[in-house]
Amino acid sequence: MIKAAFCDDDVSVLDELKALLCRYCTKNNQEVSYAAFCSPLELLAEIEKGVRYHILFLDVILPNENGIDVAKEIRQYDSVMKIIFLTSSSEFAVQSYTVGAYFYQLKPIWEENFFRLMDSVISECQKEQQHSLILRCKSGITRIGLSRLEYCEVLGRTLLFHMENGRVLEGAGSMDKLCGQLSQYENFVRPHRSFLINMEYIRKISYKAITMENLAEIPIPHGKCSEIKELYLEYMFNREEVCIS
Repeated sequence: MIKAAFCDDDVSVLDELKALLCRYCTKNNQEVSYAAFCSPLELLAEIEKGVRYHILFLDVILPNENGIDVAKEIRQYDSVMKIIFLTSSSEFAVQSYTVGAYFYQLKPIWEENFFRLMDSVISECQKEQQHSLILRCKSGITRIGLSRLEYCEVLGRTLLFHMENGRVLEGAGSMDKLCGQLSQYENFVRPHRSFLINMEYIRKISYKAITMENLAEIPIPHGKCSEIKELYLEYMFNREEVCIS
């Protein structure tokens, strides 16, 4: 089931959002649970405990803190949540996208616009539910989108997940088990026993190493270069990318 959260210090706005969501679910035969928060501190406390929401409607102007800063804190725990900012001004529109906002909705919220937005965001959530990974990290439970995972490496009993935005998340587990979990995704390949990479982020393949978009160099075992190049070219061909050999 899709889980939504509303965070706004104006109770009338929360009531409006609840009513809109109920009408949307009735009309579209959808099941969406929701939680409402008047305080961003209450919302953050729930997220820190491990509660996860697929969709968050977040007011930009909040008491003692703006929604952009709240979203930055949320992103430490959840890189997948669809954050929809609510505001009566477009002042923070550009800033909102620095935290991966899904949408920037101006108030008042009309039913037609809300329904259209919900159609879009639920469809996106349903797709991504099948393409995300839940990690138990030092900071708590974190959900990451596989499309944002650049590569993973293992150091001892620790898995290090390198994300596209430069963040590195630590999780416990084995590389063998992780590779088994992601074997259905053709974009992931294990060029070395200590590394699993997302081929979407390959910048260059040389005889000794794979250079990723973040310039990290993943070692290639002796004699395995040709095999990795073939896997990469086949993947890009299936993606209908232009390859010149």
